[in-house]
Amino acid sequence: MKFIKNLMKKEKDYSLYSAAAEAGITMDQMNVLVIAQQGEEDAVYMYEQLAKVVRDEADRKAFERLAGDEKRHSDVFKKYTCMDVKANPAKGIFVPLMYRVLGKKKVYPIIAKGEYDAAEKYKHIINDFPEVVEVMNDEVHHGDAVKGLL
Repeated sequence: MKFIKNLMKKEKDYSLYSAAAEAGITMDQMNVLVIAQQGEEDAVYMYEQLAKVVRDEADRKAFERLAGDEKRHSDVFKKYTCMDVKANPAKGIFVPLMYRVLGKKKVYPIIAKGEYDAAEKYKHIINDFPEVVEVMNDEVHHGDAVKGLL
């Protein structure tokens, strides 16, 4: 809950949370949804940056597609949160750097694990937010797709 309170202080717009609460979203649910939305935005940026540095054309196209998918996922969460969340640039800087230094055989399994971990986290909210089932399934497909690039 601390995360959402700090984020809302930055946004300086408490009416966003009020609107979500009026729609039946609890503070705990809102926290989970905003964190999920943040993760999706971070993934968009990471995949966009990876697409710029990878050597293989198939990898570039895959990462561009995954960035688009992650943006759609963020939009799913935004329907619930009513918030605009900006990507934290850390992954978008760090992961491409890891790719340059370590290569795809080391980095792609880490990325795939992140996708699988996201899917696992979404299992806990699909009963309350049925649209997240598709997002959860996509995350598993993303992990498989990244592993398939090896």
